Amino acid sequence: MTLETEPLTAYVLAGGKSSRMGTDKAFLELAGRPLIAHAVELAGSVTGNVRIVGDPEKFAAFGMIVPDVYKDRGPLGGIHAALLNSNTDASLVLGVDLPFINRAFLGFLISTARSCNALVTVPSCGSHFQTLCAVYRRPLGEIADRALASGHNKIDALFSDVPVRVIDEEEIKSAGFSPSIFRNLNTPEEWEAARRDFELRWTHL
Repeated sequence: MTLETEPLTAYVLAGGKSSRMGTDKAFLELAGRPLIAHAVELAGSVTGNVRIVGDPEKFAAFGMIVPDVYKDRGPLGGIHAALLNSNTDASLVLGVDLPFINRAFLGFLISTARSCNALVTVPSCGSHFQTLCAVYRRPLGEIADRALASGHNKIDALFSDVPVRVIDEEEIKSAGFSPSIFRNLNTPEEWEAARRDFELRWTHL
């Protein structure tokens, strides 16, 4: 097996109800389709092994579901559930609310992860780790489990104790990608702006 053919499982973190949005982000629609459908399709463009971390009752129609072990614990809880479930050493984690990420960037991210021995390969933009568009290796699951069991919820708090490959903003730009692909969709205003930009992009394809 070469690095290029190393098996990979992709997990879409569906999340739950957003207090600022008033609904599950996963069901917000872009170009007539819910974000969860876009994310599953995107993950499926880089691997045939795609699963959704979330509530089975809500998301079963969109693919194979992996429920949280530690409920309502944020991204770390979802990443932990993914790594506990995964039968491959490497797992791609993709947040449901990142519709501007594209297949080319995921390919770049995965290739970078496969070329190193880090437990985490994560982009960093604006001094923030993009933990919901990253590749994690299975041993991190045990570390995440200990953190969650101790009441800790921050995934990036674990990075100082494990090998991490950070893809910084300059490297992202040098590879031909804009940091704007990580734009947040946390408020109704951000959502409306993203919806307009996304639909404008599709109109011009």
